[in-house]
Amino acid sequence: MILRRYGTTVQSVETNFDSKAFTEIGFRRDHAYSSAVDDFLAGHTRVSEHLLEAASEGDVQDAVESDMLQLLLEQLQKIDRELAENEFVLVESEQGQDYPKTRTRQKNVVVEGENRLYFYSSVSPPLKVAVFRSS
Repeated sequence: MILRRYGTTVQSVETNFDSKAFTEIGFRRDHAYSSAVDDFLAGHTRVSEHLLEAASEGDVQDAVESDMLQLLLEQLQKIDRELAENEFVLVESEQGQDYPKTRTRQKNVVVEGENRLYFYSSVSPPLKVAVFRSS
């Protein structure tokens, strides 16, 4: 289960990674789990930390950004799938501090005598998540 902190609570979330959204790396509360932050931290031990990064490149901007977000999502889902029964993934990146954003830059290239755009997309800073186990 993937969790995220909202104020004084930790709540379960679903991923919402969308290249067309203002906040491409998003999460929606699913209300399956909720706990006070202090109670969660008192009852769980941090097992590991992961910094998730992704990058992609190509000649169609939306496809490049979508591919990059899919790579990031696959990493997060892999961590979630490998959890033991009493473990949780907590998204530690916080809005306004170290929350990841997609960075896309473009370059002009010549392909068969024609000017074309080529796009590079990455996540910066990395999405920070940690695995917590019930104590």
